[in-house]
Amino acid sequence: MPLPPPKDLSHHFSATAKRREPSNIKDLYKYFFIPGIANLAGGLPDASYFPYDTLEAKAARPQRFPTATNTTTSKAPQPTNRILIPKESTTPDPQHKIDLASALQYGTAEGLPPMASFVRRFTRDHLHPHVPYANGPDTILTCGSTDGFAKAINLFSEPWVSGRDPVSRRQGVLCEEFVYMNAIQEVKPHGLNVVPVALDAQGLRPYGKGGLADVLENWDERRGRRPHLLYTITIGQNPTGSTQSIPRKQELYAICQKYDVIIIEDDPYWNLQYDNDSSPKRPPPPKSSGYAFLDSLTPSYLSLDTDGRVVRLDTFSKTIAPGCRLGWITAQPAIVERLTRITETTTQQPSGFTQAMVAELILGQQAGSTSSNSGWRMDGWVRWLEGLREGYKRRMQDMCTALEEGQHILSVDVNDNDNNNANAEEDNEWECIERTPMYEFSWPAGGMFVWLRVRLENHPLHGRYAEARLARALWVLLTREPYLCLLGPGAMFAPDEEVVGRAASFFRLCFAAMPAEEVRGIARRVTDGMRAFWQVKDLEGLEDVN
Repeated sequence: MPLPPPKDLSHHFSATAKRREPSNIKDLYKYFFIPGIANLAGGLPDASYFPYDTLEAKAARPQRFPTATNTTTSKAPQPTNRILIPKESTTPDPQHKIDLASALQYGTAEGLPPMASFVRRFTRDHLHPHVPYANGPDTILTCGSTDGFAKAINLFSEPWVSGRDPVSRRQGVLCEEFVYMNAIQEVKPHGLNVVPVALDAQGLRPYGKGGLADVLENWDERRGRRPHLLYTITIGQNPTGSTQSIPRKQELYAICQKYDVIIIEDDPYWNLQYDNDSSPKRPPPPKSSGYAFLDSLTPSYLSLDTDGRVVRLDTFSKTIAPGCRLGWITAQPAIVERLTRITETTTQQPSGFTQAMVAELILGQQAGSTSSNSGWRMDGWVRWLEGLREGYKRRMQDMCTALEEGQHILSVDVNDNDNNNANAEEDNEWECIERTPMYEFSWPAGGMFVWLRVRLENHPLHGRYAEARLARALWVLLTREPYLCLLGPGAMFAPDEEVVGRAASFFRLCFAAMPAEEVRGIARRVTDGMRAFWQVKDLEGLEDVN
């Protein structure tokens, strides 16, 4: 039975996005590749004046990091591949040409053809091989997920100004109650309502008080329009580390269908999923990606997207490097077409240097090139992703193990049963050792973070000081010697003032940003600092960082 086409969701497009027309200049680019054409139309500088003759690098081989099935490690120098991007490639096909004359020249919003082609093939054939609408999704390159999110907000929302516009026109964005705040700080200048949704161990809560259905069903229109956008990190949620299971996604997707909500799925940690004993068993995917590693991962909302209402943000920041500023958006073609129009007159395309280096790393030079680099290819790319997952998983395990070992503070209660009997047995005096938890956390199901709640109600000074004051003092103490640990305060991730009030006892710990061999020791410094904080008699001198 043929798949249905995606729904027409153009009623969600902003007025500005609807009015955008194709760039007249960019429309000429399709003619630039006619063999022998004399290009008098475009304002393109001569590539011979580019100061770079080649780009060269030594790069890792995809087997650099061990996987779960190959745990061999070595301290010996790792072999590398030599990457060389020439000034001009003799490869005639633009889809396979990786050279500086192309990469550093003006280009189209779709990006450098080999890079754009690889992303589209990886996305459609392997990452999301079963998207349940006719002809599947399309992709467009971005300058990273932040850029992609900004363009999505531009596409799907109208700016609102207090005092100028009626409240009835104010739109809104739903998000997790603890959320990656860069996204929210992009939303707020547009004047949109930011509407937190409650979380549990599996991420966004579909039902119950504060859940998605509750928020939408009981929306007070005196605040503005019912929110029509949902921003969510579904895998290794930042900051809580939760991962939405397939059944959870099905529940949330059905609610979004009912209330006509666009899902903006931001998943920079999609390949960093950590199975544990409590992880729900997943059924096999309806269509294999061709790789056991990819098939083992919890799939995207795109795998459920019969309507075409999912806009997925991906990035190379966690798989190559953040400084690449390279990513892509996956969505139904009508949405990607509008995003293309936005891109043509804003960023135009990601950096040509970055696109060339990443394309050469993965794809290698094609036939007709003098370079010997054959690239990672698809097999190597997936092997690299799997190695990254295992590396971060070991860090997560080291941090969580150390946190579990130091979770309690011990106190001794001496009970003297001396009854003035000179012949009383010595064992009438006994000790009771009490274990008091200083904090609690769950092992993350994915991502790079441990979300820790300090049990401030168990601190000896609780009641004498407000919890926010206690939490601040703890944070300050941990920044000082001998602990020297900087934690992310929970309030950093609170999208509104109501959540700020509940955030004081939470801290985010990142296990990614330190050498692997130091993770356990640094986590122990955190637990030592916690233990020292439980011994303080007052908070004098703990007002701020020295």
